[in-house]
Amino acid sequence: MTINIPAPKENQKRIVVVGGGFAGLTFAQRLAKTDYQIILIDKNNYHQFQPLFYQVAMAGLEPSSIAFPLRKTFQKNKNVIIRVTEVEEIDKEKQEIKTGLGNLHYDYLVVAIGAKTNFFGNENLEERAISMKSVSEALFLRNCILNDLESALTTTDFEERQGLIDIVIVGGGPTGVEVAGALAEMKKYILPKDYPELNCEEIDIYLIQSSSTLLKGMSDEAGASAEQFLKELGVIVKKNTRVTDYDGEFVSMKDGSKIRSNKVIWAAGIKGNSIKGFEEEDITYGNRFNVNRFNQISGISSLYAIGDIAYMEEGAYPKGHPQVAQVAIQQAKNLADNFKRLEQQKDFLPFSYNDLGSMATIGRNRAVVDLPRFKFQGFFAWVVWLIVHLFSLIGVKNKLFVFINWCWNYFTYDHSLRLLIKPKVHKHSKLVEED
Repeated sequence: MTINIPAPKENQKRIVVVGGGFAGLTFAQRLAKTDYQIILIDKNNYHQFQPLFYQVAMAGLEPSSIAFPLRKTFQKNKNVIIRVTEVEEIDKEKQEIKTGLGNLHYDYLVVAIGAKTNFFGNENLEERAISMKSVSEALFLRNCILNDLESALTTTDFEERQGLIDIVIVGGGPTGVEVAGALAEMKKYILPKDYPELNCEEIDIYLIQSSSTLLKGMSDEAGASAEQFLKELGVIVKKNTRVTDYDGEFVSMKDGSKIRSNKVIWAAGIKGNSIKGFEEEDITYGNRFNVNRFNQISGISSLYAIGDIAYMEEGAYPKGHPQVAQVAIQQAKNLADNFKRLEQQKDFLPFSYNDLGSMATIGRNRAVVDLPRFKFQGFFAWVVWLIVHLFSLIGVKNKLFVFINWCWNYFTYDHSLRLLIKPKVHKHSKLVEED
């Protein structure tokens, strides 16, 4: 069976893009007005703005504010065709992909399938810890937090109640730091109003980091400031501590200590998503595709990888680029421009990453920003973080809604989206997301 796709026009080349994240979407947008036929394939019919997943989980933003329909993005681009399905396998010899909808031939294939949470082989953590790599996972976390708070109101046993209200976050990178800060502010400003019967002073929020510093990829000043900000908010920061197990009630550490918590948020690492059809030599560190400076997989001129799934070494990055949105966007733009050059019968230009800086927010009025020439923390850094993330969202409506929500939350010290929604799924329904 073949996917129902209009045949390319005469002399028109077909580029199949697998993945609608930052890399795949940017690449397709860049070639939307060219003579190529672009087939964009994703398991969802929307693009997700991952940096703000944690705000959905903390009831600060509604999911639709950080998601944008792929079809709406390309309404005016007739050469961009979208199919919602998952790619099961790639046949490099036939230049064909196999999906749930059927098979599809490509002239060029761009793999932008991104990354997933890395539990480093720990099956108990993978089964029981909560990750945040999708909108649905963020909503699941929100439901877990709110449901446990409701249960805590009627739980008289102290230890059992602590398990319901205490939260452990594993991983001191930007995601872990931002989640910890948001939870601490919820504990301080929101929960005492919503749950006056609950002693919110009993709520403990732990941030566990295996290394000696937070925000390891950023400057020492950023890590130190982030730790200071978190401690001011009441977060218990445990550095040089490695989590080894979680049984659903107790988090176990390498030093033998344990913390009781029904919720463990895992933000300790990622690895590339998997797809069949590649040899071992195609895959390298972190389950990423080994690509050259033109983003070609194994030097094959019809096969490319961009974004988190691509491992590329260059002078300043001998161990590969960081798996962040800016790398994905820049690789997508460079590869798309190279395809434009191909139309003009010009040579490809190699990719070079331009580091624009890193940032993380730790609650209201607190953030850290590392720019190539400047490093600053505090209120001004927080304003910069807000502006950058606001303008990075897709769609005017999303920008407006997020801005209104942020203003409302800032001036009222309140979130308006604390809804405990329990979806009812028919036993025969196919609309259930699976890992």
